[in-house]
Amino acid sequence: MVASMSTNAKIRLYVEQPLGQGQSIPLSRDQAHYLFGVMRLSVGAHVLLFDGQTGEWLAEVVEAGKRGGTLSCVEQTKPLQMPPDLWLMFAPIKKARTDFIVEKAAEMGAARIMPVQTDFTNSERIRQDRLQAHAVEAAEQCGGTFVPEVTDLQKLDRLLAEWPEDRQLMFCDEARVGEALGLGDVSRGPWAILIGPEGGFSDAERNRLSALAQARVVSLGPRILRADTAAVAAMTLWQQQLGDW
Repeated sequence: MVASMSTNAKIRLYVEQPLGQGQSIPLSRDQAHYLFGVMRLSVGAHVLLFDGQTGEWLAEVVEAGKRGGTLSCVEQTKPLQMPPDLWLMFAPIKKARTDFIVEKAAEMGAARIMPVQTDFTNSERIRQDRLQAHAVEAAEQCGGTFVPEVTDLQKLDRLLAEWPEDRQLMFCDEARVGEALGLGDVSRGPWAILIGPEGGFSDAERNRLSALAQARVVSLGPRILRADTAAVAAMTLWQQQLGDW
């Protein structure tokens, strides 16, 4: 019976409350509007919930109103599926293309998404809360049970100054265009991918990254890619060689 109800539940919703058998989940006004105003659900309907910590759960609508409502957890439908220990670091670009990078990174299995300010970064500020919401929406749509953290904008030089000794770094350098991938014989474990800004990396940044013991300087092929395309290409290459695909 539960499997049948789970199959019929087409809506997935991220909630911040911990989920568990019989747990009552109060809905925010926005969530209630979406479920009952937009999607036209009513009492007795079923929704799939996840909280990023306990997997996915089938829940039933027990109260439905214009400004609120309540769901009740019926049974777990998926365990928590953690992504690889991978950070995606990128320089923010135009709004829609930055949104695209965050969405695709969440879909493709980044554990943390980190906007960075480089010497040639065009954008000096981001809306971290808005980008985090995009990561949530991506997880809802792709069936994930984990939501990656989107950090606030950080300066690249500060990150490199405190770089963890055990985390390898795939540095995608547009100056290496046309060369072989360059990852070589590498091992699994904590990793990060760094995508540069539209203006590329400065000579100082390139020299510092090349000198970093954990860095692996790579090419993404015979053509220079746009930053949003480069993020997807780099994650695809990393996933094929070291990820959970």
